[in-house]
Amino acid sequence: MSRRRKAKAPARKAPARLPGDPADAAAIARMIRVDHAGEYGAARIYDGQLAVLKGKAAVVAVRRMAAQEKRHLEKFDALVADRRVRPTALSPLWHAAGYALGAATALLGERAAMACTVAVEETIDDHYRHQLEALGDREPDLAATIADFRADEIEHRDIALEHGAREAPGYPLLAAAIKAGSRLAIWLSTRV
Repeated sequence: MSRRRKAKAPARKAPARLPGDPADAAAIARMIRVDHAGEYGAARIYDGQLAVLKGKAAVVAVRRMAAQEKRHLEKFDALVADRRVRPTALSPLWHAAGYALGAATALLGERAAMACTVAVEETIDDHYRHQLEALGDREPDLAATIADFRADEIEHRDIALEHGAREAPGYPLLAAAIKAGSRLAIWLSTRV
């Protein structure tokens, strides 16, 4: 009678590296760089929205989301400094583009500003999910930070939906354009 050993569940780990993939340290630096850039861009989007939405019903919600994004940015500022990660060279572009996107969508109305939030936060949710999968069991502190911030981004999306984002004029087109721009910004900030 043979005795079978009970197999242990495999530990969750990052997917195997492929030829040409960056080394772990470089991959982590890229994650921090792009997340720092993304949180900076998000803070600038909310700055632009708040400059235009004065006195509107959504201002309280936007202020709350902006405060959370500033907390995220402060954490990534610290990670960039502590780990000596080179920030993206595109920060001046994200400074202007983020503010312009926030102000422009707010000029289209509260619902358009909320549509912008939904599009950006859905893109960031997907981005953070991929990062968590790539990290696996490595870097538990960084993974916990990303998971915490991802929960905030999902909450922001939900708040924006409650404020009528889908009723914005041209919502499908507006959301698709903002998502495409956000994905491009992620791709560029990871590399530049």
